Amino acid sequence: MTDKRTVLITGGARGIGKGIAKSFLETGHRVMIADLDTAPEPGKDWNYRLASATEMDTAVDQLASLGEVRCTPVDVTRADSCAAAVAATVDAFGGLDVLVNNAGLIDSGPIDTFSEQQWDRIFAVNVKGVFLMTRSAVAALRASPDPAIVNTSSVSGKRGAPQLAAYVGSKFAVVGVTQSFALELARDGIRVNALCPGIVGTAMWLDHLMADEDAGAFEKRMSERIPLGRPQTAEDMGQAAVFLATAPNVTGIALNVAGGVEMR
Repeated sequence: MTDKRTVLITGGARGIGKGIAKSFLETGHRVMIADLDTAPEPGKDWNYRLASATEMDTAVDQLASLGEVRCTPVDVTRADSCAAAVAATVDAFGGLDVLVNNAGLIDSGPIDTFSEQQWDRIFAVNVKGVFLMTRSAVAALRASPDPAIVNTSSVSGKRGAPQLAAYVGSKFAVVGVTQSFALELARDGIRVNALCPGIVGTAMWLDHLMADEDAGAFEKRMSERIPLGRPQTAEDMGQAAVFLATAPNVTGIALNVAGGVEMR
């Protein structure tokens, strides 16, 4: 393996994941983007559009000028798919140094009408997916001279919110899993941290949480709500992910990147 570190990013085809991929490429890393190759149908199978193979290919084309980047399909709820994504990364680049568990879903609604299926799907992607990907990647990470894991949680992993119990609970769980993995894997030299985005204008917000509002409503609301006066960007998350993956003596933290909207 060369001196360049290799990064595998789940949910990397767009939004926060794509921003993370861009930042790693800009800092000299090699990147494998992993995401869904067949997206569920909005309105039938899910409440907003998810990524697809086309968007993975587009992301690779758009980022290729920055460095070595490839893509591979993954369904983080399936152990065999997680193992295949890790194997594809090792085959393509000769090893794995950084795993970014970024794949995630959101759903909302009153607890008395929220279905068991909705609840299970959120936890399957947001929590079980972190476990399955990490378990699949541990052997390759142990072989790296500078291994790290970054798990995408949320500021919602630090405080409750009405009608978001499943999402909030899953993101609290990611913080707890991160701390546990950090302690367990410390003797292997694997640093494990969580990234806690604030409010980023991705499909989760624009196509679901604020789907009924006009295009300017998001920016206006965020300028009023966030102390630093603007929503966070995918690039903000990318810079923070690179820091967490490269800081040599930082492990077990849950870093807010939220413009001051959450300070715990």
